[in-house]
Amino acid sequence: MDMIVLIIIAALLVIMAVVILIGKGDNLIAGYNTASQAERAQYNVKRLRGLLGGLLLVLAPMLFLLHGQNTMEGMCSFISIMMLLCIVVVILANTWAKKKFK
Repeated sequence: MDMIVLIIIAALLVIMAVVILIGKGDNLIAGYNTASQAERAQYNVKRLRGLLGGLLLVLAPMLFLLHGQNTMEGMCSFISIMMLLCIVVVILANTWAKKKFK
């Protein structure tokens, strides 16, 4: 039963990643969808899409590493890796994906 749930969640992550990467899912990007036009103009949306779509594509297969982790060590290492990836993407979204104004 739990493997079916993991497959469904991974499939949803892949679907959301594809929608974001093809440019039809800007409303799925947290913060970007509620930003004003002036705030949106500060970001390179193609880079932002690439970052977040890539993150979702990496997280989807990583969910299968969670399956079979019965020890606290395994769970902590899995969660640590996922948190590190998310922190890196947040930093890149606020640096690399921002437009440079002269």
